[in-house]
Amino acid sequence: MILIVDDDIAVRTSLGLLLKQAGYATKAVATPDEALRVVREGAPRLVLMDMNYSLATTGEDGLRLLGQVKEVAPQLPVILITGWGSISLAVEGMKAGAAEFVTKPWNNDALLQTIRTALSLAENAASAPADEVSPTRRQLDRQYNFSNIVGQDAQLLHVLRSVGQVAATDASVLIEGESGTGKELIAEAIHQNSNRRNKPFVKVNLGGISASLFESEMFGHRRGAFTDAKADRQGRFELANGGTIFLDEIGELDLGSQVKLLRVLQDRTYEVLGDSRSRSLDIRVICATNRDLAQEVREGRFREDLFYRINLITVRLPALRERPDDVPLLAQHFVQNLRTAYLRPALKVNTRALHWLREQPLPGNIRELKNLVERAVLVSGKDELGPEDFQAQTQRLPVKVEPGALPEVGLMTLDEMEAQMIRKTVDFYAGNLSRVAKALGLSRGALYRRLEKFNIPFDAAQ
Repeated sequence: MILIVDDDIAVRTSLGLLLKQAGYATKAVATPDEALRVVREGAPRLVLMDMNYSLATTGEDGLRLLGQVKEVAPQLPVILITGWGSISLAVEGMKAGAAEFVTKPWNNDALLQTIRTALSLAENAASAPADEVSPTRRQLDRQYNFSNIVGQDAQLLHVLRSVGQVAATDASVLIEGESGTGKELIAEAIHQNSNRRNKPFVKVNLGGISASLFESEMFGHRRGAFTDAKADRQGRFELANGGTIFLDEIGELDLGSQVKLLRVLQDRTYEVLGDSRSRSLDIRVICATNRDLAQEVREGRFREDLFYRINLITVRLPALRERPDDVPLLAQHFVQNLRTAYLRPALKVNTRALHWLREQPLPGNIRELKNLVERAVLVSGKDELGPEDFQAQTQRLPVKVEPGALPEVGLMTLDEMEAQMIRKTVDFYAGNLSRVAKALGLSRGALYRRLEKFNIPFDAAQ
């Protein structure tokens, strides 16, 4: 049951109808005393609470009621309903324990989504404490060593199950996924669960090796093999012999280097630069990429024979936005590590902050989340982190949009899209403001106002 608390009968009726249509049972009351009675008699699942119950409209009575509700039922999610004039009070309410606030007049879809999110977080907190894992994850942890991987989303668990099954073989594995999704951790998990776990695990970032140095880095060289070869050097393949080699960013490799790599993977032999003797290799090969290698093959940028050589088994890692329920678990994991690193045992993230983090797009995935948490810890200086601490550290990156395409939801605001379109139109018409205004359907005055708003220099648009 959802409790609606508002002294306006029209608001109570409107909210009651909306929630009934959405499938929720409701109870509506008009005063703080009635609300407290309902909470004491049997705590509802959630409270929708107005901020004002008197002619003064200061919001203080709403904050007082919130405090009383939290004393009776600390875990009960409360959503504040406020007018624009009392948003600052609503923010105080969130600091006092409210889950979220919505403004009047509200958007029905947005309000329902806020309610669903608040209920989901409350139910997850009640049924699955942060240190408790799902039965499926617990079973996988009994079978395999996944101690460095955090999460229990169904997609992630499917990946871990596949990893456990193929780890015992020597099959080559291609790990696909966006930057920051944890491809290196999966590669390490494959190695740690294989028969080669006590042998070397060598990581190579192919995106950082130039074509001219590829053979020297990968195969090694003898002193005098080329001008700067002043001493013998072991290559990465030799270092990994008997164990596993992890070739990260394989999609960045140029075609010439791809040919050299293919020969090694096919024959399991290589030659050190400056030494004509062939050497045998006994290695497990794991590759990773954030590119669509199949598309790269179709466009002639990646060799088809190499593609089929490395992807006997393909593992695709989901982006963090595809597993949002794992975001709070990861955030708490990072905070736990930082407690030890910075000697701050009281450090924690409150529920509102976990709610806020869960809703962020995080295009940088786990890497971005980790950096965001650490920045918030270092800069805020507080032991309990709230949404405002993370909001202050969020770094907005310029969004690159392909021609004719819209950015993903959450990556660009309407203002940013408008500014980008104005700049593009100004460039197209070589600064002729009359033609720019006409093309955008604006008056010249309206265009000037937007040029000022987005700090587009007038002298660059004459």
